This record gives sequence, C-alpha cells and structure tokens, in this order.
Amino acid sequence: MTDNLLSKQLDALLFNEHNPVSNLANASALLYSSLKDVNWAGFYLYDEQTDSLDLGPFQGKVACMHIKNGTGVCGTAFSQRKALRVANVHEFPGHIACDSASNSEIVIPLIKDNQMIGVLDIDSPSKNRFSKEDETALSGFVEVLLKNTKWS
Repeated sequence: MTDNLLSKQLDALLFNEHNPVSNLANASALLYSSLKDVNWAGFYLYDEQTDSLDLGPFQGKVACMHIKNGTGVCGTAFSQRKALRVANVHEFPGHIACDSASNSEIVIPLIKDNQMIGVLDIDSPSKNRFSKEDETALSGFVEVLLKNTKWS
C-alpha cells in the first residue's frame, strides 16, 4: 500500500464534503477498489444506547449488523481504542465470522476529540495480509476521514 497516496486521494475526494454517510461510503469504495486482496472494507459506527457497533457504509458481501462492544476483532479494537491486525481470524478468541472466506483482518478505531465514533474494518481472504505499514497508512487514511467529516 502506498503510504500516503490513498490519504491524498481521500482528502481530494472529501474536499468540501462533510456528510458522514456520504464520506464513509466513498471512503469504503476507495479502499475496496484500491487495495489488493481484500474482500470487505467498511465501517461500523458506535451506538451508545446499545453499547454496540452497528453496520455502516461498506463494500463487499453482506455483513454482521451489530457487534457488541468488546467482542470480535472490531469490538475489541474499539474497546481497547487501538488498531488490531489479526493474521488468522480463526485463531482470534471470540472472532465473529460474518464471512467464512475472510482469513485476516485489520481494524482501526475512529476517535475524534476523544469521541468514540466507530471502526474501519478491512478483511482479506489471505492469512497475514496486513502489515505494520498497512496499519500506519490506514491510520493516516482514518485521520483524513475524521478531519473532513462533521460528526454529530
């Protein structure tokens, strides 16, 4: 992954666009069409009332609708407030198998001004698909997304 190209593309794409749904939809489309060897790219958004992550805009096969905070890779990354790279999701305790074809996963929390918004979730059919460099690049991508979006 080119560390900063996707972030630059996203920044240009979101120029003067602030709607969360539109921005998340275009961000997931950009990731899905640009990254090699991925089968799902999208977002889960935090619902404080239910203490769960709810399915947001994504690209890929149908997905789990709700993930309880602290469960699965997404809920764990969210509750720990840190990125998670999982080389083999089938070995992750409590993994939620939304798509049995997914073998590795990376999740980056969306946090702005200490507000927990949700997570970026990307799956791959290959094991050990995501590197530390991918994590760094996707964290920068998320920063651009957070900067360009008005969160209520």
